[in-house]
Amino acid sequence: MTANNRIVLSSDHTAIELRQAVAGHIATQGWVAVDIGPTTPESTHYPEHGAAAARLVASGDCRFGIVLCGTGQGIMMAANKVKGIRCGVCADTFSARMIRQHNDANMLSIGARVVGEGLALDIVDAFLTARFEGGRHATRVEMIGALER
Repeated sequence: MTANNRIVLSSDHTAIELRQAVAGHIATQGWVAVDIGPTTPESTHYPEHGAAAARLVASGDCRFGIVLCGTGQGIMMAANKVKGIRCGVCADTFSARMIRQHNDANMLSIGARVVGEGLALDIVDAFLTARFEGGRHATRVEMIGALER
């Protein structure tokens, strides 16, 4: 098993069910879902969960990360604080494709209170099947990386 086929998933308490649905969905496509929780509905802090997932992506242990909270915004902000992470929150398939094609995003964030399960799985599919286009976009991604240094 290599990191190339591993996707870390994490959420806060509001998105456990959707996270589990995403985990099952990606597993049927040959991905290894590394679900780091939480598993119980008690209130949790999304910054901890976003950062934990982002660290697994930044370290190379997982190729991609998918994080979820109520809106997807807070957990995305936390993930983006980890050096090397480019995480975008998406509520549509077009944006999910574009963050991969143009921004070389390595993490996706979804709001469980914003999109239903069917759309969420379509968003995941759009993200995972899109490929970074490079070219002029590579220059811009490098500029984003330079902001971290």
